[in-house]
Amino acid sequence: WLPVVGLEIHAQISSNSKLFSGSQVQFAAPPNSLVSFFDASLPGTLPVLNRRCVEAAVMTGLALNCSINKKSLFDRKHYFYADLPAGYQITQKRVPIAVNGSLSYSLCIDNKMSRMVTKTVRIKQIQLEQDSGKSLHDDTRSQTLVDLNRAGVGLMEVVMEPDMCCGEEAAAAVRELQLILQTLGSSKAIMAEGQLRVDANVSVHHPGEPYGVRTEVKNINSVRFLAKAIDYEIQRQIEELENGGTILNETRAFDSKLGCTISMRDKEGKQDYRFMPEPNLPPLILYDAKSLPANRNHQQVVNIDWIRERLPDLPSVKRAKLVELYGILPEHSFTLLNEDGLAEYFENVIKHTQMKPKKVIGWVLKELLSYLKEHALAVKDSPVSSFLLADLLNLLERKEISSSAAKQVFEELWKGEGKTPLEIVKEKHLELLRDQEELEQICQAVIDRQEDEVMAIKAGNQKVLNKLIGLVQRATRGRSNPVLVKQILEKKL
Repeated sequence: WLPVVGLEIHAQISSNSKLFSGSQVQFAAPPNSLVSFFDASLPGTLPVLNRRCVEAAVMTGLALNCSINKKSLFDRKHYFYADLPAGYQITQKRVPIAVNGSLSYSLCIDNKMSRMVTKTVRIKQIQLEQDSGKSLHDDTRSQTLVDLNRAGVGLMEVVMEPDMCCGEEAAAAVRELQLILQTLGSSKAIMAEGQLRVDANVSVHHPGEPYGVRTEVKNINSVRFLAKAIDYEIQRQIEELENGGTILNETRAFDSKLGCTISMRDKEGKQDYRFMPEPNLPPLILYDAKSLPANRNHQQVVNIDWIRERLPDLPSVKRAKLVELYGILPEHSFTLLNEDGLAEYFENVIKHTQMKPKKVIGWVLKELLSYLKEHALAVKDSPVSSFLLADLLNLLERKEISSSAAKQVFEELWKGEGKTPLEIVKEKHLELLRDQEELEQICQAVIDRQEDEVMAIKAGNQKVLNKLIGLVQRATRGRSNPVLVKQILEKKL
């Protein structure tokens, strides 16, 4: 069986106001507190297009290698839900703002970061549209409450061609898109706040045969759940077909607790939406440097070339720069960019320490990141600032402390008691042991107590030497230099 996966992604545009009204956009505001007459669809109200939303869509289209249509059209898409007061959504069906793009993304082979492959998914189109309101179902009272705060909020719908074949590929593509949107500032793309919602279209077929009947898994709000939902749905369809069943063209939901997809409703046909041109909005006309009219106020038009010139470095470019500048591994550059604020943290440490970047990356990824994940903290909330870590690494680089002592200092810094690394070193007596005679005596004492290990080393098993070095480290409470300890032990043995 060959699985086929296509995605439709709704990204909420970062804008102070909604797509066609002046209502404010704010997450978790009191219900129905951000609703204009237009959002509530009162008779006689008209849409006024938000320039910021248009610019965000153009910027996103350019970043995804799309052709930007200088003339795009708005349409009405009819469906009847309680949280859609007008009974239709204003969208762009016939001629969207951007078409024919591509998104390159990377994923690991066999879960090994060192083995990565780059793939590309085609972008069919990007269209501007309104969000609907939110229905809240109260089962105990048998009531449905409607909150229209979200009604009319600007969305970009990114439609991907069915170029993927598993949950892992889809998750990697969405994660890359999320990073691009956040880099551009066109969407905050926080999935937990519903700012990035994914619908996955999944089907399976035999090689050489036409595509199978597809199902749509609706409104997935996490990258991890997206991968699980798609992989479950692929397996479900294969089992259904192998047992002589048929696949229905339906909309399904993913239950993250049960780890499975559940049927919601039959897929509505396109004719049910009764698409028609939006009579209250003229065509959206964009310009470039060549077509810009001389007499037009530049604030009244959207100039594609002006936006193109101001595009920031995209994640792929940032990764290449990190690898080139600091000599780190490509897989490390992915980790730095995947964690919000981690690349900036790393570069700040580099600026304030004499330690080589290849060593710094180990501390940032192994120590800092593991502590952050263990305590479920974001980089910006780390109790160990980049300046404190740089100070600590400078002590280590100047050979004032050992690496094991440095880890003890990091542990103390994590407590956030306001002490500097040097203060902790002095308070805990973690300075490197500089008395050669004392160190030699400690090494001799370890040798005297470990007869079996000494015999093994003399018989040619050099790996056992590491155990003796560890015992000396323990005896000195991490204050000895392992390189020096190794030299002394080898000399004595």
